[in-house]
Amino acid sequence: MLLAQLLINGLQTGALYALVAAGFSLIFGMTRVFHAAHGATFTIAGFAFYQCYAVFHLDPVVSTLVCAVCAGAFGVALDRWVYAVIQRHEGSFFTVFAASFGAAIVVQNVISMVFGRGMVTVSTPLSKSLELLPGLFVAPIGGVIVACAIACFAILQVLLTRTSLGIALRALGENPELVRVYGLTPRRLSQYVFLIGSVLVVPAAILTASTSGLNPSMGNHVMLISIAATIVGGVGSLRGAALAGLLLGMAENVCLAIVDPQWSEAVTFVILFLFILFRPGGVYGRAVVS
Repeated sequence: MLLAQLLINGLQTGALYALVAAGFSLIFGMTRVFHAAHGATFTIAGFAFYQCYAVFHLDPVVSTLVCAVCAGAFGVALDRWVYAVIQRHEGSFFTVFAASFGAAIVVQNVISMVFGRGMVTVSTPLSKSLELLPGLFVAPIGGVIVACAIACFAILQVLLTRTSLGIALRALGENPELVRVYGLTPRRLSQYVFLIGSVLVVPAAILTASTSGLNPSMGNHVMLISIAATIVGGVGSLRGAALAGLLLGMAENVCLAIVDPQWSEAVTFVILFLFILFRPGGVYGRAVVS
């Protein structure tokens, strides 16, 4: 029964990892910006929901919308007023990364000053676990987590494959110069990418706040998971990042059957190192020309 419990917990964790990893992979794959502040977006979204729902007692739908606006605005603002300015002056890849990393540090410290450095949680009616079988406990919010992940990926798939915007965004990732030939603006398309990628973390942030809780430094873990999933899944592959996020979440929980909890996160990076050594292209990877 312990293994069944760990598998269920791993499925929930993996669904959250898949969402945040897909957002990071989408941004990196289409703009070639190493968005190190992606974890900060997650933190902003989670604390925005906590403030609206748990402190101001707003309606859950309104709280979610505010959370999405905050996350999307942060991502677009960084792209427009930080990354674009650096790239306009022929800033290097490392310069953009340093600016993104600095923005993440600023966000972490600001949130620490406002909310403190401790954990905060959001209590919802769906957070209470129910005993399905003797020794097997499942919270209804677990089903919500998996359903949200499936819905988000279905919507994203339709957006990228069935709409003119999605085709333009994929073209941006393949050849930005060709986009200009067709009268489109790569800079504006880049902002759409950051908007979509940032909003993808919203369900994960809300559900994390309602289950394990949030703290200001959680964005660091989210960022590391996003990087690991992007490499394991294959740089440039959105479905690869989603699949890798799911598998990493499963592995992180299932390994608890044989290792102590403090070593569970190390399993993620063991898997990452094995892929770097034996399959550097990842599961669905393709060659990337910089």
